[in-house]
Amino acid sequence: MSDNSKVAVALLAGLAAGAALGILFAPERGTETRDRLNDALKNLGDSIKDMAAEEIDKLSSFKDDLVDNIKSKIQKIDVDELTRVADRVN
Repeated sequence: MSDNSKVAVALLAGLAAGAALGILFAPERGTETRDRLNDALKNLGDSIKDMAAEEIDKLSSFKDDLVDNIKSKIQKIDVDELTRVADRVN
């Protein structure tokens, strides 16, 4: 996870904790407080899912680039050189 992602996750967690504490100590009826807390937690869950999806997309893209890079390097290897290396190993 990149530093920016860590900061974003920490920010979201802090925001959720602050919102939860604010809601719990607010002078409202219990049902209203529970509803607000439930909504805040759903929003936090959605934000975390979105961030996880972005990170998965980045990792998938990185994997694809890495595989393409390795394939291109393998294709550049000369067959005669492979034979010479194999002869040295044997």
